[in-house]
Amino acid sequence: MKRVLYLNIAIWLSAALLFVACEAEEGPVPLESNSNPPGQLTNIQVENLKGKVRLRYTLPEDEDLLYVRANYTLENGETVEVKSSFYNNFMLLEGFRGEQDVPVQLRTVNRSEVASEPVEISVNPLLAPIFDVFSTLKVETDFGGVRITATNEDKDDVSILVMNRNDLGDWEPLPNSIYTSSLDINQSIRGYDTTAVDFAITIRDRWLNTTDTLFTTLKPLYETLIPTSGYRPVRLLNDQPPYPENRVEYLWDGQFFWPNVWLTLRSDPSQDHTVTVDMGTTAKLSRIKMWQYPEWVGGVQTYYYLGAMKEFRIWGTNETPDPSGSFDGWTLLGEYEVTKPSGLPYGQQSNEDVLSATAGEDFEIPFDAPPVRYIRVQNLENFAGQESLAIAEMLMYGAPK
Repeated sequence: MKRVLYLNIAIWLSAALLFVACEAEEGPVPLESNSNPPGQLTNIQVENLKGKVRLRYTLPEDEDLLYVRANYTLENGETVEVKSSFYNNFMLLEGFRGEQDVPVQLRTVNRSEVASEPVEISVNPLLAPIFDVFSTLKVETDFGGVRITATNEDKDDVSILVMNRNDLGDWEPLPNSIYTSSLDINQSIRGYDTTAVDFAITIRDRWLNTTDTLFTTLKPLYETLIPTSGYRPVRLLNDQPPYPENRVEYLWDGQFFWPNVWLTLRSDPSQDHTVTVDMGTTAKLSRIKMWQYPEWVGGVQTYYYLGAMKEFRIWGTNETPDPSGSFDGWTLLGEYEVTKPSGLPYGQQSNEDVLSATAGEDFEIPFDAPPVRYIRVQNLENFAGQESLAIAEMLMYGAPK
């Protein structure tokens, strides 16, 4: 009988503990308990900006105030909630398309998660930055595709969606559309034949606001990779020597890491830090594509660093180069400056920097430049402020003669 009694007691205790445990799993609760709502915001000032609104206000004097909460609905129907700490007397509301009245409800919230009565205001932000970008958008025919240029004055994150018609005749975005926050947008979309192609271009921001669509039909110019099978190194007497492990031939071997790169020694700034290549054929060049050599810094592949070229020249000639290294007979095809997309200080990089560097950078050759057979790259300054150069890969594109 006692055993039965003990068993019943154990069962009831287990059930009670289980009930308590289930009760405890209902979720976190505020550490404080104050059911009185805090006071409302006062002296609310609205500053309408491009696609956003900055609010300034006076907080109530409640000692247990925790944060300010704003709730609003964007023009595209998406609901947004923004919180700002009680340490601030301002908040930034983002995501607007612009030039439309949008109601915003503002509440203060205390440490017991009790909200005040709302204060409703109306904001009317200016048009989002994508519309300024769209107003500067230009689409022009280019070698093997189209060139897209625009100015992103506010350096906002924008997507320039480039679309072609699919087999069903519907517009379909290209996977290599443009995603950037750079000030000056200048990019080519390549891989097309020389037949006329229909393009549709629109600009979108990260809140899915979109501009109108620009429609155009363009006929790309003929372009091909100048076959690397004809490339040969050309050594000139005043070339600065490379590291012993490097060879010019590594510039077109498809490898991007040490030692399959071209790095000149940093020991003698008086000599020309150049590299010269015989393409094996005369060609009307459209561009030269180069990839930086990524230096390993703290176990991270770092671009725009040390010998990566920042300012340099590209020369061309159709005549056999003077072995002395003189620039007599060479034609200056272009002078270039490499800009880190993020603008971060030396030694720091963003994801956009890495993506841009690993994709390689195209250096356009002016359309009126003469056909050439020999190419010479002359570094003026690298990202470390020196003359030495570091290139992982270099390929030439255009129309062979």
